[in-house]
Amino acid sequence: MNNISIKCLKSEKIQSGVCYGQFVLNSLKPGQGITIGNQLRRVLLGDLGGVAISAVRIAGITHEFSTIPGVREDILEILLNLKGIVLKNKTKNTQYGRLKVQGPCVITADLIQLPADLEIVNQNHYIATISTSNIVEIEFKFEYGTGYRLANQVFSDEDENYLQLDTIFMPVQKVDFKIENVYDSANNISERLLLDIWTNGSISPNEAIEHAAQIIIDLFLLLLNNKNTTEKNQLDLKNPSLSIEPYTNIAIEELQLSVRAYNCLKKAQINTVGDLLQYSPEKLQELKNFGRKSADEVFSTLKNKLGIILK
Repeated sequence: MNNISIKCLKSEKIQSGVCYGQFVLNSLKPGQGITIGNQLRRVLLGDLGGVAISAVRIAGITHEFSTIPGVREDILEILLNLKGIVLKNKTKNTQYGRLKVQGPCVITADLIQLPADLEIVNQNHYIATISTSNIVEIEFKFEYGTGYRLANQVFSDEDENYLQLDTIFMPVQKVDFKIENVYDSANNISERLLLDIWTNGSISPNEAIEHAAQIIIDLFLLLLNNKNTTEKNQLDLKNPSLSIEPYTNIAIEELQLSVRAYNCLKKAQINTVGDLLQYSPEKLQELKNFGRKSADEVFSTLKNKLGIILK
């Protein structure tokens, strides 16, 4: 049994509040690195949620192609700047905030009045500049979600005066991983997985990997607890009319054949062991560039790996 362990090698804050962390998972069996790395990467990038500004209402403005008197930026530039504000949340409820300032001044994210459950990570983030004594008043809508949502999503009637934003909820910006082979004194091979995570600062890389692992655990627990599905599958397996050989759907990549034999089979549209068993030994040798040596290799591999003997 594996003694799998995870260790944080590096954790630091870089520009604009972005957090970076590097982790290593040790003592993995050969092949487990790519499985765990892919699963964690997909969940980190796609399933973790966050809070972002989804819409704004600006006093005196009815559409995004307007301008505010005395403000250097037009509405589109302001909306783009607002998308860069990073928020920490303690609740998943929709909330509202507001900003009211009189110029001349530079408007930054720290001037936004927030509810108690929200916090701005990058408080010095630039929004706009007022060059006159005009007053700028903005109301913000904060929503929790996952992934990315386009601004063309239909709003309710109460939101008709709001300008919508393309909303990025994802707290994890980037994930990389690589796998290294490790040899012990007896020349046994194990793998270690190096995982690099960048977040927007609303959560730390440590928190991100903990949340991702919990999501994966919860997913598989649902599968284990789904007794009705399990019982149905057991009944289906007992039905002789539905019996399926266990090896028919195995991809031929799992046989680890030589390049020559593998390429010949793929060119003949033989993608699984089930496809391969449709061919007799004589028909196999009739494949283009598939000689006696390749046939012997296939027969031997089927026998040694799967216990299949072709007559």
